[in-house]
Amino acid sequence: MYLVVGLGNPGEEYAHTRHNAGFDAVDRLAEEVGARYWKSEGGALTAKGSWRGHDVVLAKPQSYMNTSGGPVKTLLKTYGVQPDHLIVIHDELDIDPGTIRVKFGGGHAGHNGLRSICDKLQTRDWFRIRCGIGRPPGRMPVVDWVLSRPKREAEEDFAQACDQASQAALLLMEHGLEKTQQQFN
Repeated sequence: MYLVVGLGNPGEEYAHTRHNAGFDAVDRLAEEVGARYWKSEGGALTAKGSWRGHDVVLAKPQSYMNTSGGPVKTLLKTYGVQPDHLIVIHDELDIDPGTIRVKFGGGHAGHNGLRSICDKLQTRDWFRIRCGIGRPPGRMPVVDWVLSRPKREAEEDFAQACDQASQAALLLMEHGLEKTQQQFN
């Protein structure tokens, strides 16, 4: 079984913002794994599906980005999933818009959602699918950038990264890290 967590913030005001790339990617993934019914569980919205012989639980924590670790820890325990079968999809400032990167382990690079998960799980050994959103233009504060919705051509890049992230999660579950990195990194 895999737990695939998309990071984001709940509420309509945050829908489809750069910081909610994880939510958008998980929504796309739900179609692929046949997850149609979402319910509130363990501080997250969850849905179940399957992919090529793997049971999959999708999750969108509802505790806001900075406290995502609590719901992730609860769901891992609830489903008996080990951290090496956890896939977290999140936005990444240091990757160009429209691209993704996949890795196992690592730090949080100042991302508060990742920091919360690292702190709660007491390990950094889980999969990350990082959706590139790029850096804000000029002197725009980072918080304003990540909490804004992409416009025009940036919207296409954002959608492409979310689509690629969902495809990377499928490939990761089926063929592992090396093959996934060969295709997407």
